[in-house]
Amino acid sequence: MIRKPVRALIAAAALAITSAVALPAAASADSFYSYDGSTPLSSYAPGTVLKTRTLTYHVFGFPTPVQATQLLYRTADAQGNPTANVTSVVRNPLGGNGKVISYQSAYDSLDPEDAPSRAIAGDVRLGGVLPNAESLLIAPALALGYSVVIPDTEGPTADFADGPEYGQTTLDSIRAATHAPGTGMTESTKFGLIGYSGGAIATGWASAIAASYAPDVEKNLVGFAEGGVLVDPAHNLKYVGGSPVWSGVIPMALIGVSRGYSIDLKPYASEYGLKVLGELEHASIANALGRYPGLTWQKLVKPEYANPDSVPPFVDAVNKVNIGSAATPSIPGFIAQANNGALEGTVSNEPGIGTGDGVMVAGDVRALANQYCATGNTSIKYTQYDLLSHATALPAWAPAAIAWLGDRFAGKAAPSSCGQIPPGNSLEPEQHTGS
Repeated sequence: MIRKPVRALIAAAALAITSAVALPAAASADSFYSYDGSTPLSSYAPGTVLKTRTLTYHVFGFPTPVQATQLLYRTADAQGNPTANVTSVVRNPLGGNGKVISYQSAYDSLDPEDAPSRAIAGDVRLGGVLPNAESLLIAPALALGYSVVIPDTEGPTADFADGPEYGQTTLDSIRAATHAPGTGMTESTKFGLIGYSGGAIATGWASAIAASYAPDVEKNLVGFAEGGVLVDPAHNLKYVGGSPVWSGVIPMALIGVSRGYSIDLKPYASEYGLKVLGELEHASIANALGRYPGLTWQKLVKPEYANPDSVPPFVDAVNKVNIGSAATPSIPGFIAQANNGALEGTVSNEPGIGTGDGVMVAGDVRALANQYCATGNTSIKYTQYDLLSHATALPAWAPAAIAWLGDRFAGKAAPSSCGQIPPGNSLEPEQHTGS
């Protein structure tokens, strides 16, 4: 039976989604997000809690009976610089089963004010539509007895698509949740990782770097469940190029990864490219989808840089965010991917890349799953939704992912698709070709 607080959260989410277009934007200034201590941030261990507050969980600005504890904690960006980031802890209002799901949001934005913690606190913005709507995915986890941790995975500067940073913020969020009083979580609490699309970036990278970056967290991870997976962004750039809908993510990813690694792609950009990069500097996925139909890399750069691999900083950065070059997770995984991108207007089928769900490349995801199997992790389940697209696969994936994690929490043997997954693409790093 779904109890009153969880029913109220679901009802608030449903009501708010239907009326969101009429809601005004909330004020964004919030000192909670700034570390203002006298002790250098670098002196704190990753995961150290710096500030704590408890507030009402909001959905599109509507208060719910659910409470959330927000933590400002020490983590690091992709270059290893210490940063202060925020995570939201929703302790199960019914007491719960002592198990926790770390839910990585697909908020996909270049503006830190679109982060899920802002939406939970009551901010209402166009860029916050996704983290608000995701309450419909979080509520079932609460109904099943889990507590939920929701990190602002992109970090304090919203480094969109910077996978390694996403992974660190996710793992340090779990550390913080187990260190903070009042969360009901300890250093022996078991966690499951879950995320779709942008949330899969964080889920996958956290799983891949856990052994090296946070072995204290890894020992308590029961598994990871991800869908709509970004693997080799150099392939995605070509796959979505020319798409009427998804091509807007090309400049978004270029901005985010450039920001994460402090690189400057503007010297390579065309006049039109500079215009687009300027327009999207603080944009969310809601601003970018369908805004530049037919956009390609070639339209963004000067003619002499028509081949992306002729741009050294691009090659360096895109290889750093290729999860195919990261370590194999040691924990069980459920990986799902749709493959009918035509439903969302992406019909590309280039040699070596193939088809996908509209934005993610199915051959890359199969290759990653096969790579995990071949390198020692045979507890990998792979599912491909050939009739569904990126958006339409989410309703199929979500209940399957929650159920799969439930079995891992219960200690059941993880199913394996190893040996049955069709071959995928090469995930080898890009090579600089010269202009």
